[in-house]
Amino acid sequence: MMRTKKSNDARSPHARKRVLRIEIAPATMVIGVLVLCVAWLLVRLLPVLLVLVAALMIAGTLNPAVEWLESRHIRRRSGIAIVFGLLLLVIVLPLILTIPTLVDQVASLVAHEPELRARAAGFLSRYPLTASLSDYLRDFHYDALIKSFGIQMLAFSTRIIEILAYSAGAVFLALYIMIDRDRLRGALFAVVPRSHHIRLSRIMTNLQTIVGGYLRGQIVTCLLMGIFLYILLQACGVPNALAFAVFGGIADVLPFIGVFLTMIPAVLAALAKGPVITLVVFAALLVYEELESRFLIPLVYGHALRLPSSVVLFSLIVGGSLYGIAGALLALPLAATILMLIDELRVELPGEQAGNPDLKEEDKRNEAEYERRTAGMAAEEAAAVAVEITDHRKKEETDSGQHAKHGSHPERPHP
Repeated sequence: MMRTKKSNDARSPHARKRVLRIEIAPATMVIGVLVLCVAWLLVRLLPVLLVLVAALMIAGTLNPAVEWLESRHIRRRSGIAIVFGLLLLVIVLPLILTIPTLVDQVASLVAHEPELRARAAGFLSRYPLTASLSDYLRDFHYDALIKSFGIQMLAFSTRIIEILAYSAGAVFLALYIMIDRDRLRGALFAVVPRSHHIRLSRIMTNLQTIVGGYLRGQIVTCLLMGIFLYILLQACGVPNALAFAVFGGIADVLPFIGVFLTMIPAVLAALAKGPVITLVVFAALLVYEELESRFLIPLVYGHALRLPSSVVLFSLIVGGSLYGIAGALLALPLAATILMLIDELRVELPGEQAGNPDLKEEDKRNEAEYERRTAGMAAEEAAAVAVEITDHRKKEETDSGQHAKHGSHPERPHP
């Protein structure tokens, strides 16, 4: 690696100088170059990696439904077709039902924009602090905005088409991953030593739980936001309630900025109904956002991700700072995955004492049983056995946890 040489100056009898030479071994230089090349390649392939991550998340979310159909004696491929058909129906049907109404309501917003702007300016002019804003709103012209919008529209539409193409690619990749599950899992198990297959199977099972719980949580919170916003605006008589509800439900998926994208358009639309309705809409959305962040999100994500609130907030900040919205969206499952790996790999942190010896002994027994049962098996067949052992152990842990919660002790079967 790095070698140090000391040489003395023999020509000076009174003073000897020490020269420190640092030499980097060729192997270290090669490793450093390879690391830089891999890092550069990962940065260049970041969109592809995000598509792969999205595909794995979709597969992890839909796989429990496919397994449930398999338990009802439906063939796996038929179950996959049913699940993806329902997914396509869930995506397309709301679009068919809402897009015509959404387009009409957006057109109505554009047609009534001068009137809405005049009302908003009149409302702002009543108060000294916002009087200057009312003048700016009355004198605002759209000419420069339209020109700028026309120039940027082409680039924006290209970006939208690119995102849609990546999204479609992620869905199809998830479909192929689920169809080729056994072969892909066998290939993964083939490159991992057999003594670690049980841990690998346990990690994959926990990853599926984390990813599925996170995506299902996102769907639930977005639907609840859209439904609440639609009911609120309809009850207050705010026009174009469906358009704002659909937009608010989609925007709710975005961390940090989702609350502003949801509240600001709805509150501005409520200005046309007067200050009382505006205050009611603002207060109701503020209360709901607080309820969602304090109650709904911990309730929906807590069981699957098992993250404290401080870790959730810190993960969102770090993910958003590094990779923007995409980083913030992936921050929670990534943080939960890191904590799960520390727990499953029995990593002993510096501030903790030695791990539970009973768990380590149980790991050794499970690995020994697995190696005995899979002697001479191919990797694909051995992977199925590892999953079976992992599912059995997870069921035992769940049952023991439920018994401990209710204060009873499960009866242990006789060997």
